Amino acid sequence: QVQLVESGGGLVQPGGSLRLSCAASGSIISIYDMGWYRQAPGKQRELVASISWGGTATYADSVKGRFTISRDNAKKTVYLQMNSLKPDDTAVSYCNADILSNLAVALRNDYWGQGTQVTVSS
Repeated sequence: QVQLVESGGGLVQPGGSLRLSCAASGSIISIYDMGWYRQAPGKQRELVASISWGGTATYADSVKGRFTISRDNAKKTVYLQMNSLKPDDTAVSYCNADILSNLAVALRNDYWGQGTQVTVSS
């Protein structure tokens, strides 16, 4: 079984920072793209940032210059450093990964974490 587990969410004041982590575990052969999505109350889930296995990153326009995505392939972990947080950043943040797993047969699927709450409020 492949699992993604997020951590690092919490309550922070506007202008503050948080660092999210997402660790993958299980019968994993390779991890391709990894990313962070978020979903605010009453809104659709949106892509915040993604990163390829080689480290090429992309960002949503709303977070460019404030957020940084990175990954440690040896630890099978992706991070999201969030600086200069705004109230509009309040959302549940979800980790996503494209993973080739080694179960009964080799399968490549998207996996999702359970989400971690990010709340930005004064």
